[in-house]
Amino acid sequence: MIVVNFKTYKEATGYRAIELARICKKIQDETKVRVVVVPQLADLRDCVETGVDCWVQHIDAVDQGKNTGYVTRESVEEVGAKGTLLNHSEHKVTDEALTQILKETETLAFETCVCAADATEAQKWNAFKPNFILYEPPELVGSPDKSVSTEKPEIIDAVVKAVTQPVLVGAGVKNIEDVKVAVKLGAKGVGLASGFVLATDPESMLRELVSTFNRS
Repeated sequence: MIVVNFKTYKEATGYRAIELARICKKIQDETKVRVVVVPQLADLRDCVETGVDCWVQHIDAVDQGKNTGYVTRESVEEVGAKGTLLNHSEHKVTDEALTQILKETETLAFETCVCAADATEAQKWNAFKPNFILYEPPELVGSPDKSVSTEKPEIIDAVVKAVTQPVLVGAGVKNIEDVKVAVKLGAKGVGLASGFVLATDPESMLRELVSTFNRS
């Protein structure tokens, strides 16, 4: 499984978001490796229409009603989002808000992927049974030359052993070796962002990473 976070990169905005989503859908169909796209809210409907699985980058712990400026689960689910990232290092939420969201979605088909900075945080949120835990050390998020697999393999191992939910690994992941290390240590997949979005040839880059799963 590969989760591709578009963040707010201009290279993944508007028609470019649709193009990247189509690439992800194409590669998923050809390889049967699940690829989830996480676009900006403005591009969600268009990305959903490509047929690829879409999550959103965040939802708020609020009900539908008088909550101007917030993002409700119901609104994105109605558009077609299948889940959400939560607690990304670039968009941390309070423990109270995260607990509320996880409790409310526990019995729903709407998927939750909680980002954790270390094994302690991963174990804490594992108790609420999110669908996935994404281990991303904040200091390596967006790194052009370092990855979680090369810099923190022992923490990947610790996170996998500390939780019962499926673990994804992200932060600087950009090549086959990064994926190999993560999978060997027990991760079920990886998270990408700049490595894919800013690649000279995003399709070739993603196809190469996906081939690692097919060989493993």
